[in-house]
Amino acid sequence: MEIAIVGSGYVGLVTGVCLAHIGHRVVCIDNDQAKIRQLQKGHVPIYEPGLEELLKKYYKSGRLSFSGSIAEGAKKATVVFIAVGTPSKKNGDADLTYIENVAREVARSMDSYKLLVEKSTVPAETGKRIERTIRLNMHPRFKNSKKGAPQFDVASNPEFLREGSAVEDFMNPDRVVIGVETKRAERLLREVYAPLKAKIVVTNLATAEMIKHASNSFLATKISFINAVSRICDRVGADVEKVAEGMGFDKRIGRAFLNAGVGYGGSCFPKDVDAFVRLAEKSGYDFHLLKSVRQVNAEQKASFVRLIEDKIWNLKDKTIAVWGLAFKPDTDDMRSAASLDVIHALQHEGAAVRAYDPKGMERARNLLPGVKLCADAYAAVKGADCLLLLTEWKEFSSADFKKVMKAMRQAIIFDGRNFLDGEALSDMGFEYYGIGRGHVQKT
Repeated sequence: MEIAIVGSGYVGLVTGVCLAHIGHRVVCIDNDQAKIRQLQKGHVPIYEPGLEELLKKYYKSGRLSFSGSIAEGAKKATVVFIAVGTPSKKNGDADLTYIENVAREVARSMDSYKLLVEKSTVPAETGKRIERTIRLNMHPRFKNSKKGAPQFDVASNPEFLREGSAVEDFMNPDRVVIGVETKRAERLLREVYAPLKAKIVVTNLATAEMIKHASNSFLATKISFINAVSRICDRVGADVEKVAEGMGFDKRIGRAFLNAGVGYGGSCFPKDVDAFVRLAEKSGYDFHLLKSVRQVNAEQKASFVRLIEDKIWNLKDKTIAVWGLAFKPDTDDMRSAASLDVIHALQHEGAAVRAYDPKGMERARNLLPGVKLCADAYAAVKGADCLLLLTEWKEFSSADFKKVMKAMRQAIIFDGRNFLDGEALSDMGFEYYGIGRGHVQKT
């Protein structure tokens, strides 16, 4: 099929490359001309395992192309995916300006049937607004045409890609959700995803839009729940890791997303929880549960900083090493990363911060002024009064901790992801503090 993807960020680029991989002809469109030039040279502006290799392969074969023009790029396409950003407004609403702009541009250049598909995370009823925008903005020549304006459909196809494993997630999905209002739209989307042989869940537009918000908000709720439990574990001497393990064997609960830590971040959970709270408010429902999820997440970061201050005493003039800046491993994405809030709080108290991340250093330069960005993990701990682990990159678990201890001024580790072997580190002579794991602290 001929497919266009408008927006070449994390979601759009992965979707475009993977659709080319399963046999379609795809054009990825973006209004950032510098990004388009980069992509045409085979340079991927994000870090995502396996993505660059596939991009180069299908660009070279001609199955994948890039354009800076919606009118030009979407001309041959039957299916147009909208994968532009939907950032949060100050009040928590999703900013749908980019969605509207794409709908308007497609409408003005459309001269044959198009299926416009929401790939971006949007609140319920966005599909109706896209449809109205297209009808209002079709080229004036169709008003007096005997044939009338070209037909179109609007559908929703939310993404469930995890950064760091997005290519794998696309190729082996748990399910593919399609929200449609016509049989023609359903047939086309089934054809798009036919090579994956995946479970297809067919709903109407509003339901598909709700599935995405409900899914992300539920996962954020699981994280905040176990983080709240971790706070109690610290107080009563329980091990939150064993609590989560015991809960996870229950098939009704499951072990996934029950990892206590310093809080969730990224481009999806914070934004989608905010947007779902606002959608509920507009519909007349006060979503107390999700507000509490949000509050627990914010408190978890503040609690972590208080723990640091409690154990190393005054933060002013202390040197603090940080391992991990990206919001999760295997990505360079630092949007709403927990590291940002923690580091800013430490700097506010007068601490000097030295940091290292395997992939996030370039993005960190603009987001963390005043932080000494180091060449490697060992350089970061030199002369440090303590070490914070904030992202669970594999390389940190295999570090030479004897070397780390020699480099540090004080052998204290705060593990914000319960990732390291706390008992082994304590036996080596470190003071080790995890999240909700008071039993392994030997001080």
